[in-house]
Amino acid sequence: MNTANDISSDLGRILVTGGAGFVGGNFVRYLMRESGMQIANIDLLTYAGNLETLAGVEDEPNYRFVHGDIADARTVNCLIRDFRPSCIVNIAAESHVDRSIDGPAAFVRTNVNGTYCLLGAVAAYWRELDESARERFRFLHVSTDEVYGSLGDTGAFTETTPYAPRSPYSASKAASDHLVQAWWHTYGLPTLITNCSNNYGPYQYPEKLIPLMILNALSGKPLPIYGTGGNVRDWLYVEDHCHAIWRVLGAGTPGETYNVGGNSERTNLEVTDTLCMLLDELLPDAPSRPHRQLLTFVDDRPAHDWRYAIDAAKIRTELGWQPEETFESGLRATVQWYLENTAWCDVVKSGSYGGERLGLKDVES
Repeated sequence: MNTANDISSDLGRILVTGGAGFVGGNFVRYLMRESGMQIANIDLLTYAGNLETLAGVEDEPNYRFVHGDIADARTVNCLIRDFRPSCIVNIAAESHVDRSIDGPAAFVRTNVNGTYCLLGAVAAYWRELDESARERFRFLHVSTDEVYGSLGDTGAFTETTPYAPRSPYSASKAASDHLVQAWWHTYGLPTLITNCSNNYGPYQYPEKLIPLMILNALSGKPLPIYGTGGNVRDWLYVEDHCHAIWRVLGAGTPGETYNVGGNSERTNLEVTDTLCMLLDELLPDAPSRPHRQLLTFVDDRPAHDWRYAIDAAKIRTELGWQPEETFESGLRATVQWYLENTAWCDVVKSGSYGGERLGLKDVES
């Protein structure tokens, strides 16, 4: 669907922050296939950012990587003024709830201070552009549905749902969203925000539910289910999310927020059961088959939100986006990718994460 305000053909040069992580890396790959744009990618390469995710991209003539921190004002200012982007997509974030429980400081630094630093540099750069370039410029901030808090058994988050974050992670993302909105209302910076549901797919760091369960199952390790396994999430295939970001960037109205959901609500136990069935099918000779025997119920996460659900009517009706993958087709593709890319998994896990439980420690001092 094309709309009258679709500016994607005029975007030209795009700066992606956090482009070596899960969503960011998939988005950079999406841009390489779909856009023909000049791409700059800045990433600090913390534990979940890995250049192996961009293998095959680094030698492309329209791609540039910068190892840097969005909370470092000098680095950000130099990059923006040297590259001169016509749009920026801010995906850089600390994003794992359990890690935010153990160490919230990193989440405040990257998600709050980093976004603040980036907005300051971007606003100064944007004000110096000529009128036509200012009109075309966009700053898109990628956020999460977790800023809205927790739902009961019914209802769904809309773009007007009040913020009610309940973890250090979601609180830091809520703060960054508010900063982005403030730069639109106060300074006129043409910002956009997307709040997405739980992503899954290739290149996801294996601390998150789906890749952790896949890799644990391959090793015959327990599949830990928090609490009763009844917590519900709306699952969004990462490629569909990348398409949504691109759609909002090209056709979204500055100052607006767009919720992005997969229309695929599942309990954690349902997700794991489906994974086990797929692994049984794809690995008929596995010693751990049937894989469901590996399920292990463990103590619940502190302040574990009960249910998230996204109402994506706005992006569907205004911009014509909707997910192409069902949960079943996306999950099958995801499992197949991990089975075929165990070398990538070994590399990203080699120095920092061994699949241990996170989110039970006392808060850092």
